[in-house]
Amino acid sequence: MKSKITFRPIIFALAVLGLFTLLTTSCSTCCKKSSAAPNTLTAKEKADGWKLLWDGQTTDGWRSPKSDEFPTKSWSITNGVLTVDAGFAHGEAESQAGGDIITRERYSNFELTADFKTTFGCNSGIKIFVQPNISPVDKVTGKPTGTGSAIGMEYQILDDANHPDAKLGRNGDRKLGSLYDLIPAPENKKVNPTGEWNHARILSQGKHVEFWLNGEKLIAFDRGSGEFRQAVALSKFKNIPNFGEWPDGHILLQEHGSEVSFQNVKIRILPAN
Repeated sequence: MKSKITFRPIIFALAVLGLFTLLTTSCSTCCKKSSAAPNTLTAKEKADGWKLLWDGQTTDGWRSPKSDEFPTKSWSITNGVLTVDAGFAHGEAESQAGGDIITRERYSNFELTADFKTTFGCNSGIKIFVQPNISPVDKVTGKPTGTGSAIGMEYQILDDANHPDAKLGRNGDRKLGSLYDLIPAPENKKVNPTGEWNHARILSQGKHVEFWLNGEKLIAFDRGSGEFRQAVALSKFKNIPNFGEWPDGHILLQEHGSEVSFQNVKIRILPAN
């Protein structure tokens, strides 16, 4: 009788352990099978209206803001990853770099997602409502003050710990996930370490815009609102006519001399309201 009392708990524990192992192994296998390959769409995504904004293999759908062609420098595609080379950050002059890339299409109401991976000291960004070749205007003469560039609202991508831009701007509005130079992302945002993939999501519907990072909403704002215009007036974009209030624009991936990678760039069109 005594021996039976001693062994029953052991047998029960072993049975529970075996069942737990079986369940966790099955779950792991199931999860691996259900994960989609990079730069592809699941059946549900297709049904929900998603499209690949970058196909993972070619430069189709993208061009330089300065021409109708894709840059011949600074960008590379390897194993389904679109990478900005370090470029002038390692000695090359900025004018010699390939520059940013923009979509050939213009967008207004959309949901955009992209995975990005930073490197030490990285500085890059994803811009929306981009207007190629727009220039600041002198408020006295009313004339453009320069040759212009691809201006838009930027989802900042930055190595906050190691890039000096993190200490500039106002209240941290140049840090990762911020609306660059306008609205800061929360300090307690969840960021995966340098060299690992992070997931960005940008929602634009009507005047309302949201920035998300790794499944958490960082900021939300309304283009043209009093708060938005006040932020613009305090920013480096104060002399850009109607900054951020254009009806539509291109989507831009920034080449800023830092190595940064992108994959799974997807978009779906939304109704205006």
